[in-house]
Amino acid sequence: MEFGVLGPITAWSNGESVPVGGPRQRCVLGALLVDLDKEVTVERLIGYLWDDDPPRTARSVIQVQISHLRRAFPDVIQTTAGGYLAQVEPDKVDLHRYRDLVARARTAGDPAEALVLWNKALACWRGQPFSGTGSDQLWYSVCRPLLEERWAAVTAWAECAFSLHLYSEIVTRLTPLVREDPLRERLQYLLIAALSRSGQRASALAVFHETRQHLAEELGVDPSPDVKELYERILKDTETGVDGSLSAVRLVATPADPASDGRSDVAAEPSSEFVPRNDLPRDIPDFTGRERPLQELIDIGEHSSGRAEAVVIAGPGGAGKTTLAVHAAHRLVEHFPDGQLFIDLYGFTVDQKPLDALAALGVLLRAVGVEPDAIPESVEERSALWRAMLAGKRVLVVLDNAVSSAQVSPLMPAAPGSLTLVTSRQDIAVVSGARYISLGMLDEESSLELFSAILGTARVEQEPEQAQVVVSLCGGLPLALRIVGGRMLSRPRWTFAHVEQRLREHQRRFRELRLDGHSVEAVFELSYQSLNAVQQRTFLFLGIMIGSSVDLHGATSLLKYEPPDADDLLQELVSVCLLEESAVDVYRFHDLIGAYARQKALEIIPKEDIEAARRRMAEYYLDMSQSAADLMGPRGHDYERDEAEISRYRNEISCRAEAVAWFEVHQENLVHALDFFASDGAGDASWLLVDAIWRFYAFQGRTELLITIQGKALEISRAQGNERGISIMLVGLGIAHCLSGRFETSIRFLSEALEILNKIGEERGVLRVYGNLGMVYERMGRFHDALSCAWKVLERAVSEGDRRLEVMQRANIALMYQVLGDYPKAIEFCEVARRIVVEEQLEGDAHIPRIMGEVKVGMGEFDEGFRYLEEALKTAQTLGSQAQEIYTRNGLAIAFREFGDLDAAVEAHITALELGRSTGQRSGDAEILNELGVTYARGARHADARDSHGQALDLARERGERHAEGRALLGLGTLPPDIIDRDSAVEYLTAAARICGELGVPEAEAAQAELQRLRGDA
Repeated sequence: MEFGVLGPITAWSNGESVPVGGPRQRCVLGALLVDLDKEVTVERLIGYLWDDDPPRTARSVIQVQISHLRRAFPDVIQTTAGGYLAQVEPDKVDLHRYRDLVARARTAGDPAEALVLWNKALACWRGQPFSGTGSDQLWYSVCRPLLEERWAAVTAWAECAFSLHLYSEIVTRLTPLVREDPLRERLQYLLIAALSRSGQRASALAVFHETRQHLAEELGVDPSPDVKELYERILKDTETGVDGSLSAVRLVATPADPASDGRSDVAAEPSSEFVPRNDLPRDIPDFTGRERPLQELIDIGEHSSGRAEAVVIAGPGGAGKTTLAVHAAHRLVEHFPDGQLFIDLYGFTVDQKPLDALAALGVLLRAVGVEPDAIPESVEERSALWRAMLAGKRVLVVLDNAVSSAQVSPLMPAAPGSLTLVTSRQDIAVVSGARYISLGMLDEESSLELFSAILGTARVEQEPEQAQVVVSLCGGLPLALRIVGGRMLSRPRWTFAHVEQRLREHQRRFRELRLDGHSVEAVFELSYQSLNAVQQRTFLFLGIMIGSSVDLHGATSLLKYEPPDADDLLQELVSVCLLEESAVDVYRFHDLIGAYARQKALEIIPKEDIEAARRRMAEYYLDMSQSAADLMGPRGHDYERDEAEISRYRNEISCRAEAVAWFEVHQENLVHALDFFASDGAGDASWLLVDAIWRFYAFQGRTELLITIQGKALEISRAQGNERGISIMLVGLGIAHCLSGRFETSIRFLSEALEILNKIGEERGVLRVYGNLGMVYERMGRFHDALSCAWKVLERAVSEGDRRLEVMQRANIALMYQVLGDYPKAIEFCEVARRIVVEEQLEGDAHIPRIMGEVKVGMGEFDEGFRYLEEALKTAQTLGSQAQEIYTRNGLAIAFREFGDLDAAVEAHITALELGRSTGQRSGDAEILNELGVTYARGARHADARDSHGQALDLARERGERHAEGRALLGLGTLPPDIIDRDSAVEYLTAAARICGELGVPEAEAAQAELQRLRGDA
């Protein structure tokens, strides 16, 4: 089988064309063939097929295309951890055959031999690569670079042919090609020279004039000096001159050419196509002052020294370093046609860690067109690739807000003709030879000019002395001057005398940005003073909020206002740029303004008022958490809060989706609320809050955070002797440790909780413990113990008429019967549970249809099995239950395997594992790895099966999952003797038979049967 991508995607078998399929299949196949034996991720394939707007079913569509291609081309496409790869001999693909010929041509010592190889290489091209696939992203990331390789090969062929005096051949081949792309000046040069040398002087001059006209019309430039010199020589008909000018033609690789092995060195030949762009922030129309440093920057940019230029602009915060750099960069745009890049390194940003060199290089590389998958892991490699991408380019780069030379040095371009502007509050040594510009404060004249530019000359001239005083009070700091000018512009009645009075009354030093007795605090103070009394109070109380953001109803609790009044005040602060609305009705401070608000609030508001306000807000979070938790699932304990504890500021939540959304917005703030209750010694509030939010954190896979906050609440409850709080936190810790795979620890916490709950007579809490013990026992393989616990809870639920709890326990019991191999019982319990859900109009979950689907598959009823599993998957995704989605995807993988679609099965297993890793939900890993091992073995991928079962065995033993351990041993023991030797197999199977026999699961019989077979063979 042979394949072609240098034209329409094509396949041939014994010279006969083989159908490839539609555009999507051709696109997927072509992408895999370009990178033979290398993984092409699913994300990359999705990008090729749908550019930036993939449908939700994108992964499934990719799987379908792969399945079709596998049927058409068996043994060609392999599944990898993150995607697929094509395994084809390179000489069976025209692209790799072409690259091999190019490499051989470049190293050939004899020009005649090289010419033959060049001709063979160019003959591999059948037209536009990947034509008919219709993918913009594929065109820019794959096809255009391939076309550049072709142009480089054509150029090299022409140079080689010229050295052999084959002028007519050059004219014949290049004449139509240069019409395709008239901007290829090197080819135009060779064509003109060949025409001249073959006696076609008039045609040579005509081609020159056409070239000059096209360059002028398209780019506004003249031909290169080499082309113009050749033209002059032809005009003079200087034969030796033409000879001499062409004698320098050499067979050299260009940056677009691959290396001799078909691959390119990252540092020398980047594989990604450079994308020119302008990332500069908006320029300020009223830029004033800084004439000398601005002119210095302009002179450096306009007069290239033939090396990479670097300028460090240093000065205090608010001095206008970024403004100067951006303004100069806009003035220099035409001198750097290959791009103008800007990146904020966050060196001096409150509550924001500086961007390290590794992350910054990632941003810059993506900005110039490097695909995320092609970005190396280390700083050194990224820096090398960054320099290589800029090689030969005239690029201007602004590295804003730098903190150290270690941060900046790897980011410095090395390309001659490039210019890098670095802004920092420190004099940092970036590279040898860098120039330094130190910015101080604006002088009085420049400051007044800035006020005139903002407010108009007349307004400044009306109060020249008062304007000078305001300049002095602002310390000449451009940021302060601009904010003052902006406030006065929006308040025409304000005079400089009025502004002076405001600044003098509340002149303070903002510790974060000090400089010679001046600070930005004066600017924020002016903004604060411009507010009325109610707005000021709002601003200050928001400064002492719990957490980093607040929603409308949280603000009402903090401020003690009704929602409409609070909404008006919040919007007023947004309108004067003191508050940001990060989402609808969700607000946060800019970091510096927030720090100022907190500092000022602590100075002005009495301590008792601050504590009362923060307590109201914490109680709001507690009340809302309780309300949202009621919609997240059954509550494990009986308790009712007093009406006095219900926040009057609560926001009504009506459904589970709204509850999840509320928790997502406030999840970090809730941790801060717990810290407040803990510091306040509010033990009941602490455990009540944690008990309300545990389910959301569990769904999100944030079990370690859950353990931390539960431990904190447990500590307070123990200190206060609060047995109820202790028991509830112990139950929560038991659940969290179970989800983390620490089953013995989980049992210890649950057992202690059970003892306390029995002591205090909390019957519902006792049932919750039994239910969770059942979950732990199930994970450990103690299925009969798990069944016993579930029956206890079910009996109580039926007797009390708790239908929701009954449904949950019937599902748990069905799971036990499924594992024990009693499929009819499992179906019976699931059907009763589903009937109750319908009768009581309860919200269903994914648990029951998943069990039904897996059981139906086990019984060979595939249509029903797939239907139930698809229902379970949809339900899990709708509810946002990542754990259920993981188990359901694994169930689908088993269904695919038993149905005979092993590739789809492997992919579904891997998807389940990846989802677990990305969400931190790893409790099912051993189970999934075992099933993956079975699937691999079914497909005769025995080495992969051994590895998968081996990982499952290690994990199961580490966590104490005995059923998973037994299944892993059984899987290893049944592998062929060339993978697992006979003695090891007997050892594995003996252990599997013992463990599974103790657990009473069907795998015990399978292990015994395999043992007998092995001993019989002996």
